[in-house]
Amino acid sequence: MLENAANWLELAEKIYHFRRDVLPAAQLGKLTQQIESLREGIKHRLDAAKLKLRIEQAEAVMRETGGAVYPKNALVENVEFFVVAALVILGIRTYVAQPFKIPTNSMWPSYYGMTGENHTNATEPPGKLGQAFRFLAYGAQRFEAIAPRGGEVTAPFFNNGRMAYTVQPDRSWFIFPTQVKEYTFYVDGAPATMRVPMDFGDFDRMLFETYFGSERDFTAQWPRLVRAAAGQESLLKVDANTGATASVRNISLGRSVKAGAALLRFDLLTGDQLFVDRLSFHFVQPKTGQGFVFRTGNISGIGQDQYYIKRLVGVPGDVLEIKEPGIFRNGAPITGSEAFESNSKRSGFYRGYFNADPRYGSKYLQVGEKLTIPKDGFFAMGDNSGNSQDSRYWGFVPLKDAVGRPLIIYYPFTARWGLAR
Repeated sequence: MLENAANWLELAEKIYHFRRDVLPAAQLGKLTQQIESLREGIKHRLDAAKLKLRIEQAEAVMRETGGAVYPKNALVENVEFFVVAALVILGIRTYVAQPFKIPTNSMWPSYYGMTGENHTNATEPPGKLGQAFRFLAYGAQRFEAIAPRGGEVTAPFFNNGRMAYTVQPDRSWFIFPTQVKEYTFYVDGAPATMRVPMDFGDFDRMLFETYFGSERDFTAQWPRLVRAAAGQESLLKVDANTGATASVRNISLGRSVKAGAALLRFDLLTGDQLFVDRLSFHFVQPKTGQGFVFRTGNISGIGQDQYYIKRLVGVPGDVLEIKEPGIFRNGAPITGSEAFESNSKRSGFYRGYFNADPRYGSKYLQVGEKLTIPKDGFFAMGDNSGNSQDSRYWGFVPLKDAVGRPLIIYYPFTARWGLAR
């Protein structure tokens, strides 16, 4: 009963503080009297019967003076709770720790972006129960293209040897506008489409594994496939929004299938999801080797405001040079992260750092180039530099746009779960 009385005292004081400027003097005096009565009863630890009487007397006055504060119906109480909770969450997200999802594999293998697990040739891909478990544990979603009829399988390819796709408008969570890549296979001329997220970059790898054995095998066969498709070039509208077109050629994938067969079936595993420390960069400068989250709105080479994650390899005044497979900072091999050492040795899955290649639009750290970082910028690179759009392409990250460093990987529940590297 003492605990109960304390709860009523707290509510009575809330009414007093919310409404003391609008209550008539007589009602304010009655409310003040009941607050003091409850406070004295708690202080002197009255027995349960006396405390209950004081609570009932206070409750009657609170009904008279409470206005919109008391009594409340369940709907108002729930709305108030969720509004306050939302404000707290937004405050934490904005100033303390922000969740962040890795979309691409530019930081692989330190952090994984969306990856595909190919089930096309599996005799028994995971069933419904397995899919449910994998969705909860790994964020895995099933994607597949099914042959509409029997016959030879073909697909359009860009001139760079990648399967052609179109950019289509779509909805995320059935609400938010987004864009997706739409791939189309043809079986005896009949189309079978598959849509995947725009940032998903693992599609071609699984296609090559399914129909050619590996990307290396496909690359070796590409000249022959092009010759076989001579005269089958056409223009494809690759972006439904802009109307942009590209030249494509219809390539035979060297296989015939029956109606209902899986042309490509895979699970798309979600990218690593992190909590990012948004607090420390307000007090200390970012350090070389840290994971580095920043905004892109003021980087002219990107053109839109997003959050990127790379690794910080250069701070103002540093002199950088890439001598494949390592990075040299101020004349010595760079230090500050296990990823630097692993890349320089090409150990495990790390492939090393690569010089910029101007043929693909990169500007900085070409072969033999030494680059001095300006006083108001940072230089950031992906750990998977052979598959990373980073400062070699679009330049320096302004100091004001540094957001924070990754703290922990909280999802999915893989061996990488835990403190971020």
